[in-house]
Amino acid sequence: MLKVESIHNGIVIDHITQGKGKRIFDRLNLGEVDYPVVLLRNVPSSKYGKKDIIKIENCIDIDMTMLGLIDPNVTINIIEDEKIIKKMKVKIPEEVQGLFKCKNPRCISNTEAYINPVFKLAKSNGTVEYTCEYCEELTSYSL
Repeated sequence: MLKVESIHNGIVIDHITQGKGKRIFDRLNLGEVDYPVVLLRNVPSSKYGKKDIIKIENCIDIDMTMLGLIDPNVTINIIEDEKIIKKMKVKIPEEVQGLFKCKNPRCISNTEAYINPVFKLAKSNGTVEYTCEYCEELTSYSL
C-alpha cells in the first residue's frame, strides 16, 4: 500500500470525485508551485468507492466557487501542526462571476471587454445551469 506522510501545515482537498482531482490540480496551478503538493488518484473510499485527494503543504487561497463548479462533493481541511483545525464543505455556487462565458453570442458580456459576466443558479430538468444576469440566457458551465 502506498503511504503518504501527513502534512504539517496546509490544506487537504478531500472527497474529490474519482477522476476530477487532476482538473482541480490544474485549475489551482499546483504544477507551478515550489512547495510540496500531492495528487492522489483512485484512493479507496468507503463512502464513494474511490476518490481523489490533493494535499498541499502550504496555506493558499482556494476559489470555493470554482471548486463547487468542478465537484460539489469536495471537503476542504485546513491543517495546523498535523491536526485538522477547520473543515469546509464545498457546494454548487448560487452566483458565478467571470469563470465562464454566456452562450449567447449577442450578449453584452461577450461583446464589451469591460463587462465581467455574472450568472445566477437556475436548476432545470435535473441539470445545473446558470442564467446570465445581462441577457437571461440559460448557460451551462464547463471548467
